[in-house]
Amino acid sequence: MDGGVNPSLDSLRSPTPPPLAMAGGGDVQGGNKRKRDAPGKPSAGKGGDGMKRNKSYHAPAAPRGGGGGGGGGGGSAQPVTARDKRVAAKEMSESRKMKRKPNYNLDKELTVLWEKMRCHDVSKENRSKLVTEALRKMDGKYMEIAGSHVTARVLQTCVKWCSQPERDAIFVALQPHLLTLSRQKYAVFLVKKLVKLATKKQFAWFISSVHGKVASLLRHTIGAAVVDCAFQRATPPQRRSLLLELYSTELQLFKDLTEQKSCSLVETISKLGLQKSSVRQYMTTIIQPILEKGIVEYSIVHTVLLEYLTIADKTSASDVIRQLIPHLTQGSAVIDGDELSAVPEVPTKTKAKKKRSSEPLLIRIMHTREGLKLGLACLKHGSVKDRKKIIKSLKGHIMKLALNDYGCLFLVCLLSIVDDTKLVTKLVIQELAKQLKQLVFDKNGRRPLLQLLRPLCSRYLPPADLACLNYSVHSLISKDEPSESATVNLESKLDAAADKELGGSDDKEHGGSEDTLVASDSKKDPFQRRHELLMKSDLSEALVQTCVENVGELLRTNFGKDVLYEVAVGGKDNVLDGITEQIHLLHDAIASDAARPKSEDIEHAFENFHSSRVIRKMILDCPAFAATLWEKALEGKCELYADGYSSKVVAAYLESSDSKVKDLAKSELQPLVDGGKLKIPDHKATEKK
Repeated sequence: MDGGVNPSLDSLRSPTPPPLAMAGGGDVQGGNKRKRDAPGKPSAGKGGDGMKRNKSYHAPAAPRGGGGGGGGGGGSAQPVTARDKRVAAKEMSESRKMKRKPNYNLDKELTVLWEKMRCHDVSKENRSKLVTEALRKMDGKYMEIAGSHVTARVLQTCVKWCSQPERDAIFVALQPHLLTLSRQKYAVFLVKKLVKLATKKQFAWFISSVHGKVASLLRHTIGAAVVDCAFQRATPPQRRSLLLELYSTELQLFKDLTEQKSCSLVETISKLGLQKSSVRQYMTTIIQPILEKGIVEYSIVHTVLLEYLTIADKTSASDVIRQLIPHLTQGSAVIDGDELSAVPEVPTKTKAKKKRSSEPLLIRIMHTREGLKLGLACLKHGSVKDRKKIIKSLKGHIMKLALNDYGCLFLVCLLSIVDDTKLVTKLVIQELAKQLKQLVFDKNGRRPLLQLLRPLCSRYLPPADLACLNYSVHSLISKDEPSESATVNLESKLDAAADKELGGSDDKEHGGSEDTLVASDSKKDPFQRRHELLMKSDLSEALVQTCVENVGELLRTNFGKDVLYEVAVGGKDNVLDGITEQIHLLHDAIASDAARPKSEDIEHAFENFHSSRVIRKMILDCPAFAATLWEKALEGKCELYADGYSSKVVAAYLESSDSKVKDLAKSELQPLVDGGKLKIPDHKATEKK
């Protein structure tokens, strides 16, 4: 009777199952069979064996549940439902985090306070209490908290909203460790916040503390952001101290040498008697790692690169531009949603989640004049293939450039020197044509359009912008360009003299920087390029249609009137010659708006400050428009507009250099002049005498 039981017990107790069990017919099943039986219920023939295995598996869990009985007590301690399993997994995760993170409970408490203090609807008193409580909990643990991706944000928010004494206490506590924290991925944002909100004394200490370490920080993908933050806030002397140590080893070692007034590298070399070749060699060792890592989005880096290009020879300057273009045309690496640097390839050691921004770096450096100059250098001195690469990288971002203070100037240069008008039309002009109404009313958006209609006119571009467009790397300018420049300057002077004879605006019509844009390696005639971009792309017709539809608003706005004027007169050199009929429709629309009777709802076109001046200029510069306006709006009504702003419109007919325009209105206007009702401007009256 015992002999029938012992063999099965021996098979259960033996560490190695018998051969039959291994084959799947015994207690231990094969892996494939277990997978098939797992979703369903066990078969009736094997239910007993299954129960035995469950008891033997759950038996060790019985004492944990508090019961001292058999296997039934162990089964009751295991999670049964899905919710119980989630709770058990969460408890296990919490226990592991508490063992791994010594400040885990503190992190949870600070996170709760942070969620309350960062809300926009919380009152100042409540936020102040929350900040004070959070700082009390963090006291003495600032270094540990600054390195955490969670609590670093809490401390940063506290620095933003705390009182000045509390902020001073935080600065003093972290003062010895600021340079170390500047190289940490999460602590860098706390350091930037402290630098921005530091007092003058604290900021001066920080500037002195980074002396001798600026070069190493700029080569660090994270630390460069701190140096740039300090550079943007610094005073001119402090900026010089940051820049000069990047020029030479002597300036890095001896702090007294950096105390000079000039910031230009050329002046520094001449005043201190430095060797140009040694300075170039030292700056190359600093700039090369920066370019290799792609840390080119910061203002201080732009300034250093521009200074380097002033002393670089042709080979060195070409090498810098060649390395710079790939970085500018690619998106920047974004780590955990925070933009740290424009590194094309983040090192593999970085375990953070990497994302690629769709916006090229070229768009993001257009927030400063130095960034614009760097982009212009790449556009002007790059090869034809480089220019195509730059243009293609801007696809989908043209409007953002056009509405930017410096980005619009980059588009102005692009439209002036790129010979591939088909590519420019496809990627630039077509995107601009879709948003014409927004562009014609915007201060910056209108500039690319005005560049096509009247290139580099000083009436639309201030001297600082014209000088910026004039920027070029001297070592990369070919020898035959000065002759072309002289030709363009002569043409500009003749155009300006002609404009004065026409009685136009007293402002100089053309800036002296047109020579730079023409004297590039572009081979296409400037007028032909403008004509192809305007006429072959149908931009001209869309522009005229937009002006007709919004003629009243364009007349009465400061920026819109400039586009309206250039389209109405046909642009410089009559570039819109192919759409004369559409321009005549625009003349009719302007005259119809001016022919409306006076009302209190809207200011009359002749009495508005902006519209009266632009209509006067159209009369002087466009005889066809003058005739249309006279027939539709002024004939027989001149006495109504003989005073105020409208008198300038009426008097323009007598000031016109065109004899037909004068004869058209002389019979009606001369009695008003003789009777003293209409006054001719003084400069014309003097010429008449």
